[in-house]
Amino acid sequence: MTNLTEFFGEDSPLKALLPGFQPRAGQAWMAEAVAEAIANSDKLVVEAGTGTGKTFAYLLPALLSGRKTIISTGTKALQDQLYHRDLPLISKAVGRPVQTALLKGRANYLCTQRLDHLTDIAPTLADDLNEVRAWRHRTDSGDRAELTDVAEDSAVWPLVTSTADNCLGQKCPAYSSCHVVKARRAAQEADLVVVNHHLLLADLAMKEEGFVEFLPGAEAIILDEAHQVPDLAVQFFGVALGSRELERLVDEVRTATMPYANAELNRRVDALQTAIRVLRAEAPRQEGRHELGELIDDLREPLDSLAHALHDVHVAVVELGDASVEVEKIHEQLIGASERLTILASEDAWDGLRWLEVNPRSIRLHLTPLDVSSKLNGLIDNGFQAWVFTSATLAIGDDFSHFVSRMGLPGVPGLTFPSPYSIEQNGLIYLPPGLPQPSDPTHTTAMLEAVEPLLDLTSGGVFCLFTSHRALNNARKWFKANKSVLGGRKLLAQGDAPRDDLLRRFRQSGDAVLLGTGSFWEGVDVRGAALSIVAIDKLPFASPADPLMMARLEYIRRQGGNGFMDHQLPLAALALKQGAGRLLRDESDYGVVVLCDPRITGKRYGKMFLQCLEPMPTTSAINEVSSFLAAHERKGAVA
Repeated sequence: MTNLTEFFGEDSPLKALLPGFQPRAGQAWMAEAVAEAIANSDKLVVEAGTGTGKTFAYLLPALLSGRKTIISTGTKALQDQLYHRDLPLISKAVGRPVQTALLKGRANYLCTQRLDHLTDIAPTLADDLNEVRAWRHRTDSGDRAELTDVAEDSAVWPLVTSTADNCLGQKCPAYSSCHVVKARRAAQEADLVVVNHHLLLADLAMKEEGFVEFLPGAEAIILDEAHQVPDLAVQFFGVALGSRELERLVDEVRTATMPYANAELNRRVDALQTAIRVLRAEAPRQEGRHELGELIDDLREPLDSLAHALHDVHVAVVELGDASVEVEKIHEQLIGASERLTILASEDAWDGLRWLEVNPRSIRLHLTPLDVSSKLNGLIDNGFQAWVFTSATLAIGDDFSHFVSRMGLPGVPGLTFPSPYSIEQNGLIYLPPGLPQPSDPTHTTAMLEAVEPLLDLTSGGVFCLFTSHRALNNARKWFKANKSVLGGRKLLAQGDAPRDDLLRRFRQSGDAVLLGTGSFWEGVDVRGAALSIVAIDKLPFASPADPLMMARLEYIRRQGGNGFMDHQLPLAALALKQGAGRLLRDESDYGVVVLCDPRITGKRYGKMFLQCLEPMPTTSAINEVSSFLAAHERKGAVA
């Protein structure tokens, strides 16, 4: 069956395979639009609300098109879900076998060469290493996602996986059995390849530098969660070098040169390690982003010392000649690090911002472009590929201009397919009256006092989203000082456990209070009564004091634009749409979005934020919230 409307209609083969499948007009229309874009090698931007079924709406036309297709997702978790669950299901429904492949970045695959040469390891990693060694004999793909017994952030992974810098390539003794090579070969031969945005952008950046791309020459490229792409692209088309990376390089030098090392080489490697530590010590203590131009005078000496130390080690390694493949690779890495450091320490930056990122145990230097739209346009607008960009949050109302301008897609049509769920009946926006301004030190306390009565109005879970770690920590302290407010509910807070573990406990509990910021604003999918209230502390404006934001706003001003209206405001509105989108994840879900920022009613631009959440009605009366929740809980009890 190739008629897309029929496929998603009453007699869809998905009915037998997907419990609860229901025909959705938006899904069929989206599939038709995607099919047309692929057939004509066009570009298309699609916003598909929660419940539209956008995954199947682009998978089906991709499978039926006969074109070589790349599908790129926002995260590796979504990538795995798409490949292992969604693709097999839709393929079965279509009844047309298609050769597919899953491809991730090389850091996701076990490197048996590095594993075999790993000897000196911290005792705390011994158990993880033993798990990896046992798993190597069980795995066919080498994809570390298979080994759930070793934490994703375990320090053992960088030791047993490779990077583009330290991979020995075709000179590696284990090349013939390399998991990365096998995965790439499968991708080259497949009709449809599932990747993630990091890998896709890395590939596009390599094309830009004149390298041969490792992704297959696709005729159609579909990007899901496309709202993430502009910010990710900025990273990939910039230059960066960090202390952790340099410390790893020092370890690699020691390991690779051990059989040939001499006193002078060891002295120079020690001097490089010292130079890295001195640079870290001289950097500001305050975590966050700092404009490098303002610090360069204080950091000039340690940066020069680091450059000299890198040069000295490089000279010593060159003197070893072609001692081994590993030594050759170290030679390349030292040249690459020196070149990046020269660019980052230079006063003659191209149209970008040089900045310093300070973390608790590391620092990282960046040179970031302020606008990547022309670069993206040059890569996307090639005339022979179809490009489809889709997400639940690309437009403000029906206006896609912010997304298409950042992506360099002028004139590309945008389609909106609203959520088929009864958002007007099942959702309510509550604007608590009398709250202080977001800058007021009492704001977080006032927000929680406004949320407190709602805990008595629902038996479901409550999700409090914050725009800063400081506010989240203040909220955690407030709840611990006012335990009676919880009434027996569990308090779960970001930082107390890994993100996925917190979400699992939140779902299982059914009535917990979860405090989150940052990554919790998107990708959180909690269905049913386990989540009935999403409370948002402030409008999610990026900090105007952030040097990267300041530089972008100045860049927009120089181009004749208005930084606030053209960038800050739409960025915040779309971020709010993401956060509020955590609430209604299923047809029967209901709940309240609590917006605790008085600027929504006090500022003219506040309407834009409410426009993003349409058609959800708004109230500032607690009794209306009470009636809404009581009516839905009664309906749920009857059902």
